[in-house]
Amino acid sequence: MRIIYCTDVHGAFERVRELLYETIADVYIISGDLLDIPFYNMDSAIRYYELQLYFNTMRKQMGRDDITVEDFVDELMDMPHITEEVAELGAKYQQYTIRARRVMQQKYKVLANIFSFKPQVHIFALPGNYDMDLKYTSLHDRDLHLHWYQVDEAVIAGYGGADTFTAGIPQKYVVPYKAGIGIDDRKNEMYNFFKAVRPTIIATHQPAHGVLDWLAPVGPTGSPALRTYCDNNPVILCLTGHIHGSWGMQEVENTLYLNPSPLGDITTVHHDVLEGGFFYQIELQDYTVAHVLYRKIYNERVYDLAEYAKKNGKWVETVIDDIRFNAKKKLLNVDMNVQQYSHIPEIELFKEIKNFFRMFQTEESELRMEKLEEIVKRVEPAIEDIAMDVLGSVNVGLSQPSSDIDMVLYLRCDFECPDHLLTCDCCKNAALLIGNALQDEYKFEVLDCINLNEVEKDIKEKNYESETLQRFVAYRSICRPINYRVIAPLEDMLNADIEFRKEVEGSIRSYFRIFVTTSQHVRSFKKYESRLKSVGIRLPDSIRRKILQYLQSDEDKEI
Repeated sequence: MRIIYCTDVHGAFERVRELLYETIADVYIISGDLLDIPFYNMDSAIRYYELQLYFNTMRKQMGRDDITVEDFVDELMDMPHITEEVAELGAKYQQYTIRARRVMQQKYKVLANIFSFKPQVHIFALPGNYDMDLKYTSLHDRDLHLHWYQVDEAVIAGYGGADTFTAGIPQKYVVPYKAGIGIDDRKNEMYNFFKAVRPTIIATHQPAHGVLDWLAPVGPTGSPALRTYCDNNPVILCLTGHIHGSWGMQEVENTLYLNPSPLGDITTVHHDVLEGGFFYQIELQDYTVAHVLYRKIYNERVYDLAEYAKKNGKWVETVIDDIRFNAKKKLLNVDMNVQQYSHIPEIELFKEIKNFFRMFQTEESELRMEKLEEIVKRVEPAIEDIAMDVLGSVNVGLSQPSSDIDMVLYLRCDFECPDHLLTCDCCKNAALLIGNALQDEYKFEVLDCINLNEVEKDIKEKNYESETLQRFVAYRSICRPINYRVIAPLEDMLNADIEFRKEVEGSIRSYFRIFVTTSQHVRSFKKYESRLKSVGIRLPDSIRRKILQYLQSDEDKEI
């Protein structure tokens, strides 16, 4: 079973969508904090924060810490002798609170719609200290707080919230945290819940005491009850978050604790913005954690940062992407600093169309992607650097059982190796290994083979006239990668000089136009529309117009 775990979304819903589109798993756990602010604009959020701070101070002065700020304001408004100023501010606070609840519920509905794009897998959500109790939202069917679910042989249970007051969020609506320091285990809501359901996998927002919970200058901030439960019960995984700086993995008493750090970008106390996008991919085999991959998603690209496997009973870390992994350790931004750019119009249009089709991705598409990932791992001992780009129905996510697989191979061949599919021994050998691994399970065709050594040389020399580099840029702009870690360093080199990349893209426009108007390409879009119709989905007119524009067809021509 494969689990993908991320936490501290902080309103980065588009990144959640990308995560679901660009990864494959049996279970997704999307942990709190799901929201960032309970409004649609920062001015309202700041005003609400200021009012809350004002009444929270007054509440403490009057010794009413036993009730929420919202209940305190309600009581205050019923008092006969409050000043006109307090009454006016109280009325505004009440109005803001009502609006905040409505906006938060609307935002959860957006997230629920994103989750619905992937109906064939389990997606669970856990609230944090920035969230409402999810049972009052559109996410109630996926709520992991005080709920448990059995997936295969694993029992997954969760407990949300955190032992903190979160300024700017209506205190009345957040999940009450009844598991903090000072609460006896026998009266601890989280401990008693886990004791009753006996989970093998636990997800909480606040970490366990002494494990990935260090917050300067406070020190350990985690839950003693969570630590006690995990230490004394067969919990194989404890997935946490909340403390942004204490990310990583740690094994204690046979429980593996993981905090990937935020998925959403965060603003520090110094008002700097640190990029997020981090998540863990966890492979379970025979009731144990077999393999962990630390990954990052940014601008629709998934990077492998480090992987972990057990050797002689100890977890061994292998860093894959030195630049991004070390930047994370040093709190430096990498992908946020890449200059944003637009592809040529033909590519931008194709990506829009592809993203629409990917909303209805079939299970068959994911099975093929999984199979190709598995095959790459199997052939890597024989071919060290091998990657693929998939085209056709797998690329747009609409594969059927009868669909074949069209692919581009990326290899590191000798410079003397002919840049031709039929005469390159490296390519022929790789295709043979892939065919043997597939064992006729799927029909496949290698449409092109790219020599990465040649691409690297052409990038360094800024050779925009290189046909190999042009093909590489074209495929990387529209295709779906397998084993992207092999390709990523070259794309990083390209993105270091966006003007050069755009120049290369400009040189392929004529080839791209010839490609998109081929009869086979046109038939593909007819096939995709037919597959959507078969499940009761009508192609919207807006998408139909974009397809016609992309194919450079006449408006009255049938797709």
